[in-house]
Amino acid sequence: MLRVLAVDDEEPALEELLYLLRADPRIGSAEGATGATEALRRIGAAVDAGPEDPAAVDVVFLDIHMAGLTGLDVAQLLAGFAAPPLIVFVTAHEGFAVHAFDLKAVDYVLKPVRRERLAEAVRRVAEQVGDRQAPVHDTAADQIPVELGGVTRFVAVDDITYAEAQGDYARLHTATGSHLVRVPLTTLEERWRSRGFVRIHRRHLVALGRIDELRLDAGSMSVRVGTAELAVSRRHTRALRDLLMRQTGR
Repeated sequence: MLRVLAVDDEEPALEELLYLLRADPRIGSAEGATGATEALRRIGAAVDAGPEDPAAVDVVFLDIHMAGLTGLDVAQLLAGFAAPPLIVFVTAHEGFAVHAFDLKAVDYVLKPVRRERLAEAVRRVAEQVGDRQAPVHDTAADQIPVELGGVTRFVAVDDITYAEAQGDYARLHTATGSHLVRVPLTTLEERWRSRGFVRIHRRHLVALGRIDELRLDAGSMSVRVGTAELAVSRRHTRALRDLLMRQTGR
């Protein structure tokens, strides 16, 4: 069931769009926003809450001409999110279609919106959301792209010893160097939990199998990963110790 946010600064148009969306059985929830600022606030909160939160948004049905930021501006901003919702543009203007698809829009629906045309857009969204959720092993999940001097390289996740938070970015450390990626540490924690990465501090995510030493000093814990010594926060100390004990079979 899709979770939808519709955005239009003309309330009659927004209400009509919401009515049509809520009538589609593939849509579980459809909420409205009357401007770009409200939409960005709600989407940002939904992304921070995670995909399982009731307020999560799978797709934004977005008008283009709005006061202040346009729908195209909103789409450009969303492209910078680690896991943005899909976008369907809903507009009375044909001339922005090329730009819209450059921004990876799923569809471009012209006003006045016809029920059949909207149903086709929903079908396309449902297919893409299904592809995102399909439990298929993708070899791309074994690697992460990093930018280096204008060239994209792929670093094997198994080569990463630990990751370090740097604002909305993360620095990935390997035995041979480090790479900055535009992905928050919380996203990497969720994505790599099943690969043996554990959070030891608000700033550090560590590959459990890469921990060489566990040190206790005056009640404080730290781990050595290669040549780096990383502090373990008090809230993570017990969980880390239990994990290491289970790993060594003690």
